Amino acid sequence: MQLRFDALDGHLAKTLAPLYVITSDEHLLALEAADKIRRAAKAQGFYEREILTVERSFKWGALLAANQSQSLFGDKKLIDLRIPTGKPGKDGGQALQDYVANLSPDNLTLITLPKLDWATQKAAWVGSLQQNAVYIDIPLVERNQLPGWISMRLSLQQQSADRQSLDFIADRVEGNLLAAHQEIQKLALLHPAGKLSFEQIHDAVLNVARYDVFKLNEAMLAGDVARLVRMLNGLKGEGEALPLVLWAMAEEIRTLLKLKSGMAQGRPLSALLKEYRIWGPREKLMDPALRRVSLANLRAALQEASQVDKMVKGLRAKAFAGDPWDALLQLGLRVAKAA
Repeated sequence: MQLRFDALDGHLAKTLAPLYVITSDEHLLALEAADKIRRAAKAQGFYEREILTVERSFKWGALLAANQSQSLFGDKKLIDLRIPTGKPGKDGGQALQDYVANLSPDNLTLITLPKLDWATQKAAWVGSLQQNAVYIDIPLVERNQLPGWISMRLSLQQQSADRQSLDFIADRVEGNLLAAHQEIQKLALLHPAGKLSFEQIHDAVLNVARYDVFKLNEAMLAGDVARLVRMLNGLKGEGEALPLVLWAMAEEIRTLLKLKSGMAQGRPLSALLKEYRIWGPREKLMDPALRRVSLANLRAALQEASQVDKMVKGLRAKAFAGDPWDALLQLGLRVAKAA
């Protein structure tokens, strides 16, 4: 049974399943979901809790033993199985299939996993979990969803803010939902219930954003110059490797060039997107980006990326030396601001 995160409270108020699986890279939401299940289990008499963490030396017999052993005090037991890598291995996969086929009525099992990649999702053990468990796959909260998420969290503490303030918070907590949660809680400590002013938020909220180099393409494709500048400055401050940042930007420019060249030959964009396996949020950004940039501009951008690569590697003559981070920004702006 698939269950959305926002439907978990309603589910737990009605029933308690013998097996729950949480899979997510959004650590705050995964932790909150697990805590809700643990509280509901305790309220139903599952007072003992056994935690098993799958590490290199983990023996899968421990899981089967935990399922078969009785509580020392005769209480029902919660088995908390954590698989941090999301890769149980061949023996682990078989053990999980055997486990879900022989669940003890005296136990409740909670299994937590990171977001599973496409290949792992096709594994037999994952299919077995999906068929026998309440399966909660929690997606990441993307940047465009952050203002709404922040607004909802503020409302839980009887506070609100206008859109400008919500965007201000989102810019400073992007990619760091745990820190976002802390900043929102801080607002409840500093100010009473009601609508918060921009000044109150500006003075209270710290810049705790953590940027993902592979999200740079979103800012470039969307033409969001402010976010592009903010992300590059953040990555520089975090000490991100220059070659990785350049590679991510150059790969996106190469993709745009392939799509633009194909369209120049009369091929439909939908067919090209399918050929190059572009889907999801990135797919929606491609059409406006391709309308904005010309074929000549993309070719020049790729040549510029080659020059930035030489700068990063220290191969350019001193007369052409400069700050490679500035050069990366100019490269990104060539795509984001193209007319």
